[in-house]
Amino acid sequence: MSHRQLDPDDIRPYCPYYAAAMDTLSRRWAATVLRALLGGATRFSDIAAAVPGMTDKLLSQRLKDLEADGLVERHVRSAAPVRVDYRLTEKGAALGAVLLDLNRWALEWITLPAAPPEDQE
Repeated sequence: MSHRQLDPDDIRPYCPYYAAAMDTLSRRWAATVLRALLGGATRFSDIAAAVPGMTDKLLSQRLKDLEADGLVERHVRSAAPVRVDYRLTEKGAALGAVLLDLNRWALEWITLPAAPPEDQE
């Protein structure tokens, strides 16, 4: 497999490889699903629990998309009951450090809106 090297002295405003990567990662919930898989093989229900606010239908679609992109693989265990696990491929795992760096950046620089106060009786 060929890996392209980025020459810091030749950074242009547009890179088609970067644009393609961002198209993949910017799909709604894609990077969040990938981050949820950083810990290893995970069942659908565990991913759903790790990503609040995402519907099962959208999670199913995003897992299919990420599988088609070669970032996630689906393993079916035939033991009773049948169990399906999702895990990062080598290609997906290579994004791990990038996703964690982005997480570190977000922790330092992103301010979340204040949660509304809970109703008190």
